[in-house]
Amino acid sequence: MTVSFSVARKATVATPLVAFGLTTETLATLPAGLVGRETALHSLGFEAKVGQVQVMANDKKLVAAVGLGSADDLTTDTLRSSAAALARAATKHKTVACDLANVSGLPLAAATRAVVEGMGLAAYRFGYKSKKSDAVLAKVVLTGSASAAAKSAVTDAQAVMGAVSLARDLVNEPGGSLTAPKFANKVRRMAKETGLTVKVMDEAAIKRARLGGLLGVNRGSTNPPRFVELTYTPKGRATGTLALVGKGITFDTGGLSIKSGQAMMDMKMDMGGAAAVVGAMSALPALAPKCKVKAYMPMTDNMLGGDATRPGDVLTIRNGKTIEVLNTDAEGRLVLADALSLASEAKPDAIIDLATLTGACMAALGPRIAGLMGHHDGFVAQVEAAAASSGDRVWRLPLPADYRKMYDSSVADMKNIGGPYAGASTAGLILSEFVPEDIPWAHLDIAGPAFTDAAEEDRTKGGTGFGVRLLLDLIASFEKPAT
Repeated sequence: MTVSFSVARKATVATPLVAFGLTTETLATLPAGLVGRETALHSLGFEAKVGQVQVMANDKKLVAAVGLGSADDLTTDTLRSSAAALARAATKHKTVACDLANVSGLPLAAATRAVVEGMGLAAYRFGYKSKKSDAVLAKVVLTGSASAAAKSAVTDAQAVMGAVSLARDLVNEPGGSLTAPKFANKVRRMAKETGLTVKVMDEAAIKRARLGGLLGVNRGSTNPPRFVELTYTPKGRATGTLALVGKGITFDTGGLSIKSGQAMMDMKMDMGGAAAVVGAMSALPALAPKCKVKAYMPMTDNMLGGDATRPGDVLTIRNGKTIEVLNTDAEGRLVLADALSLASEAKPDAIIDLATLTGACMAALGPRIAGLMGHHDGFVAQVEAAAASSGDRVWRLPLPADYRKMYDSSVADMKNIGGPYAGASTAGLILSEFVPEDIPWAHLDIAGPAFTDAAEEDRTKGGTGFGVRLLLDLIASFEKPAT
């Protein structure tokens, strides 16, 4: 169930739980709804720390104090975390009213988006359990303002929340049910519902398009591949064209270079890059940015059938370059090579790809931060700015030119692996081979933050939807990079 949001000047009498945001500075001057509860809050140890929630009875109703931390340190990230904590504390109530955005002192639109995302995404649920929980938060009323600006902010924020939820749904769907054809059909339906232009290539069309990397990875599967393109065209003159590329490996066994059982358990998430792209694209008609956006998503699983690609096989990519496959578990770069080649042919103003690409990146940056690489400092700076504003954290990693020799091949233009060291950077270098230097390009390795084993802040166990908010912020503020 998706949480619905609305605005009102104040909560109605019938609302079962009313929450108030408090900074450490406002503890001494409580809002009217909490007046008289000073002693109770103190005795319960409430200090207005970020994410601290205290629910209390007050005149036959329930009220909640929600900690926002110090006003000097309050950001959209901390506000989102506090809103998520409120949602978790309020799961037994179907309707909650809260004043967090207005009391935060942050710009209304950004604060509203943070509250909607925090509460809506913390309440997100996915699963196939036969018995559904009755404890479901269904409606949130944001109090403090009922202005047109507040209503508009809620509408935009819900579009973002819906986009992240869609990406999570796709990642959480089991690999046996979200095959490449079914994934493509879901995207096709979404495009029809939202007004995006969609093109789906079947296996025959993929062969005609000479997408050798995608075909090579698909050889071990009984499910045919798909290649999906989406286009958002703004009304009026576009301010630029941005291309999004997402890795869509619907399940990754590693192929003949098979993963261990433990490493394979969560591999339904290996299409997290494509899921993030689909999620972001789904929100564009509602958010109406001025930038034209084209998306490219190669889709297949990586299996071990009788004719699976063998170590030592050589694949020819769309742009004519050849790759010697020495590890079939390094398949993401093979399908992305085709997608980046196609995206480059359209000559966009910039390209960004997202992929759950390397364990090396996760080893370097952990489960919460994506690796950012690219060959255009100006465009990479735009991505960094979008990461900072969206809360999707990134850290820039190098693409050392002298590491090129690590993946030299004696029989092809390159190998698909670079050795035991610098795995994230060598994978990024391989991808750079398929984007002309005159097209600004950035690569996000989201292997760590795309999936989580535990619920924390606005994330729930499973797919996180990482990258959706970053892409939406990047698109909204995109400027043609100087070449």
